[in-house]
Amino acid sequence: MIRRQITSIACFLISLAISANANAQSGVQDVNSVDRVGTTAAQFLKIGAGARAIGMAGAYTAVANDILSIYWNPAGLARIAGGGEASFSHAQWLVDTDFDFAAFSVNAGNFGSLGFQVTSFRSPEQPVRTIRSPGGTGQVWDAGSFAFGATYAKSLTDKFSIGFTAKFVTERIFNVSAKGGAFDIGVLYDTPFSGITLGAAISNFGTKMSLDGRDLFFNSDPLPEEGSIDLVPSKYRTDEFDMPLSMRFGLAWNALQTENIKVVASADGVQPNDNSEYVNAGVEVALKNVLFLRGGYKALFLDDSEQGATLGAGLRYDVAGTNIRVDFAWADFGRLDNVKFVSVAIRY
Repeated sequence: MIRRQITSIACFLISLAISANANAQSGVQDVNSVDRVGTTAAQFLKIGAGARAIGMAGAYTAVANDILSIYWNPAGLARIAGGGEASFSHAQWLVDTDFDFAAFSVNAGNFGSLGFQVTSFRSPEQPVRTIRSPGGTGQVWDAGSFAFGATYAKSLTDKFSIGFTAKFVTERIFNVSAKGGAFDIGVLYDTPFSGITLGAAISNFGTKMSLDGRDLFFNSDPLPEEGSIDLVPSKYRTDEFDMPLSMRFGLAWNALQTENIKVVASADGVQPNDNSEYVNAGVEVALKNVLFLRGGYKALFLDDSEQGATLGAGLRYDVAGTNIRVDFAWADFGRLDNVKFVSVAIRY
């Protein structure tokens, strides 16, 4: 019975991947000759969550065994021991923008695991400038993007887990905004080969997004030379854009595990719908399960990428049946400088 369920789920994932790939290439005659960068909305959904995962260059699809799995592979939520876990992550992102991610999960026993997440991306206020008022009109504008998600995950066997996430996504700039819905699906499988785990996830499979709001309205005179028609209320028509869909296939290997040291190596193959395929690779070294050192390289084999090396470190402290983790990460963005991440998590 379990094997039949796993086979059905695998077939569903393959069908969804084919559909997602077709959606990613729709309207593109030759994906090798056409640049797809900048063709999707809600780009903030592509910013990785959590300093631990960033320190490993985002090679986290098969590693996912904590609250960060709610972003990278929702199936990992079923692997969290105890009552659940909560985490908050912050990054001072590029060009003075702020990125925050918060999530928590609850272990519901035989029913499975439930989780909730909030993602926030904000830019600072700026003065409104126009051609007539280049010094500013006295108004200010800002932009913000938010996503809210709910996740369900369950271990179907002691080696196979599956998870689903449904998300509401909104983006706003000044007085216009766009809204959409998306979902993620992921699986984790502990292979018969000692210490090797496989993971797969499809993220942001959802609706198209289109901006709407009062800033798109204006008055126009369709026949200025005739003089017989007054100004007519008009509206700019905006295009619709896909979500930043991605398919990730990951492998994690417990390369070494003793009483004092544990080494995990991982790699992810990523296929986005708005760029070429690439590979992330990372490693984590745990010393007595207290001190963690991480490193990796992001976007291998991707042409013209500003992303590259990542480094990270973390500390864990056990107290009163819970454990608290504090993690830091650094990511190189080439000419765009670098970004620093910090995360705090508690398992209860």
